Amino acid sequence: MKFKGESIEERKAEVLIKLRKYKLIKKEVEEDAIGYIVNIPKYKEKALVWCILNEATVGIAMMNALYKLLEEKGLDRAIVITEGRFTHAAKQGAKKRKVELLPKSFPVFEIFDHHLVPKHEILTEKEKSEILAQFKIKPYQIPQIKSNDPAVKAIGARPGDMLKIIRRSATAGEHIAYRYVVD
Repeated sequence: MKFKGESIEERKAEVLIKLRKYKLIKKEVEEDAIGYIVNIPKYKEKALVWCILNEATVGIAMMNALYKLLEEKGLDRAIVITEGRFTHAAKQGAKKRKVELLPKSFPVFEIFDHHLVPKHEILTEKEKSEILAQFKIKPYQIPQIKSNDPAVKAIGARPGDMLKIIRRSATAGEHIAYRYVVD
């Protein structure tokens, strides 16, 4: 996979947009940040993927600038990418609003290209209810997967979503497992 971006943050944004199947509307380059305005087809929302460059710590002042930018552009949510760290106040503010803070550990490459990482899919509400009815179970009875799991972060699953994990097997051909995403 070739990367057009020069910084690590740009590379992460490009991988994120590709893995989550977002539609890129516009790229805006500023002095200390790069913004990708994307369309999220699953939720029918527009979002800002905001890459903060050369910042050691992202605090409440930077987050307030983001909230103002979201209001100005009329966007529903945001995803913040930085190589720095987030302050506690920034994390708390992001939880209250529709802002996802991407961890520093988010890969710069497509993790599903590796042969040991199985394919992960987020089930639709209809598929989810069919699986639950088929096995006569409730969501909490399915094995769980944390929302901060790298594969879960990569595909953009949220707590409450159900995942279908497809593994290749030498003996079974293909093995399907289901996981319930929790916080």
